[in-house]
Amino acid sequence: MPLQHAVLSLLVDGPSYGYELKGAFERSVGPQWGSLNIGHLYQVLDRLERDGLVTPTTIVREVKPNRVMYEITDAGRAELATWLSTASPRTSGFRDDFFLKLVAATQTRDRATVRTVVANERALLLRELRNIGQLRHDHRDDLVVGLLLSAAERHISADLAFLDDAEETLRTDRSWTTPAARRPAATVESDDRSA
Repeated sequence: MPLQHAVLSLLVDGPSYGYELKGAFERSVGPQWGSLNIGHLYQVLDRLERDGLVTPTTIVREVKPNRVMYEITDAGRAELATWLSTASPRTSGFRDDFFLKLVAATQTRDRATVRTVVANERALLLRELRNIGQLRHDHRDDLVVGLLLSAAERHISADLAFLDDAEETLRTDRSWTTPAARRPAATVESDDRSA
């Protein structure tokens, strides 16, 4: 899971606590990722502790609540090194909400519905590209955020190219507008023993 590895990387330079890790994570990944839920972060830290990748130490404080500091273990460093040395497969394969929406639209056999679905997705992607342009301007001095924004921009460009392909295919191949032959429902034979 990438988040647990990102947390391990934040502990390489020394121990840290939850809210400090949250802030460091958000600064390092920039605005493209969004904020990190502190409850989720503590779940990740619990899992890392359970797996022996970090060790917690409770710091007793007089005035404020105690603080738990997390430190990466040798096993955690090895896990991080292994993760960093392997390629990252797509986490969800090729499952995609828009693709399912496109499938559903073609099932209506209505060209206007399909055009609307594609047009709405294109408008969304173009807005995202404009937003990335603004984020690039706002974070022009941050190398890593710039790289993340570049990756996001390329993903969006690929999605726009797919929309072009889908529009062309659906325009030229009209087979989706013809209802598919349905197999008859299986008949259930009556059970003579019930008599």
